[in-house]
Amino acid sequence: MQLRYGFRLYPNGPQQSALARAFGCARVVFNDALRVREDARAAGLPFVTSAELSKQLTSAKRTPQRAWLAEVSSVILQQSLRDLDAAYRNFFDGLKGKRPKTGPPCFKSKRDSRQAIRFTANAGWRITPGGKLRLPKVGDVSVKWSRTLPSTPSTVTVIKDSAGRYFASFVVETEPAEVLPEVTPQVGIDLGLGHFAVLSDGRKIDSPRFLRRAEKQLKKAQRSLSRKAKKSANRNKARLRLARAHARVADARREFHHQLSTKLIRENQAIAVEDLAVKGLARTRLAKSVHDAGWSQFLAMLEYKASRYGRTLVRIGRFEPTSQVCSACGVKDGPKPLHVRVWECGACQTVLDRDINAAVNVAKAAGLAVTACGAQVRPGLVPAQRDETGTHPNPHPTTARQAGIALL
Repeated sequence: MQLRYGFRLYPNGPQQSALARAFGCARVVFNDALRVREDARAAGLPFVTSAELSKQLTSAKRTPQRAWLAEVSSVILQQSLRDLDAAYRNFFDGLKGKRPKTGPPCFKSKRDSRQAIRFTANAGWRITPGGKLRLPKVGDVSVKWSRTLPSTPSTVTVIKDSAGRYFASFVVETEPAEVLPEVTPQVGIDLGLGHFAVLSDGRKIDSPRFLRRAEKQLKKAQRSLSRKAKKSANRNKARLRLARAHARVADARREFHHQLSTKLIRENQAIAVEDLAVKGLARTRLAKSVHDAGWSQFLAMLEYKASRYGRTLVRIGRFEPTSQVCSACGVKDGPKPLHVRVWECGACQTVLDRDINAAVNVAKAAGLAVTACGAQVRPGLVPAQRDETGTHPNPHPTTARQAGIALL
């Protein structure tokens, strides 16, 4: 499988100027190609192919207006055209329903918070014996190697973020699987805001709330930025201070997600989570807390780590009533307001913690056998709806398909 390894770069002054020139050239080529295609669409002409755009790029280098495009590696210019093709492909696939909908390609600005260029293998870049990254027409850039690469990289992407930091991102081909030794525990996870995660074994993981804790510092940096004159040097310095403060929050959140996801993958053979509607929750009054939690990033880490290390990750539907069903007897007791954290089942009189009960139900809905508060919980029949418990155990196949019941 292919993985991406990122490392911090520390270019000197001339190298920063060369990288800024490369970022600008890649952006101009992208915008020029997008303008050609948009003009052709407005005029009712056929879609301009990538080969035609490449020819126009070669011709533009010979003109006085675009002669400076020859000052950078031609590979990053060709990769910029491929990025435009990928943007159009994603847009059209979204219209066809093959992937989530995205907007059409838009023009890039030199004030974008993220600038990136990509070097492929035929660009002539390499890692020097001294541990530096040699980039064509840029030089040998110092790299902070935090770990060794498992194999020879195929591409490298140089990124500059809004905080002015430089990174090198390598695409590396790794072994198909690095399977961890099998373990017995299986766990269900209920994600929330009061606690970041509640496990079906009763453990509760507090939410660090990195953004909330840094609000005072961020507010001070934002106030300082708003008081600076526009287009002044002091305003740019204030903008960098604010961007670095936000970057520290994002880095701390990402580190927390990595540590927790790795721990859960190592300790459990199977993990069950709920497929949350994060976009919908981000439009409510809890939007800031939802974004601060970063559930989508955490679930993405669980997914790729489970695939890499031979674990099982199961997602259950977001409409599964995990907070309404008693995990002891399976009776659906109806919705409950958020302030009810502990409730008693009316059928079996079991006192249930709302979050732990939901985590156990997540595991049961995924078909996992988990231990909840010292008692073994039997997994229920996942495909059948909970209001169809009176269905005959051996229904007619046609009737079963119509009712949506799986024949076991």
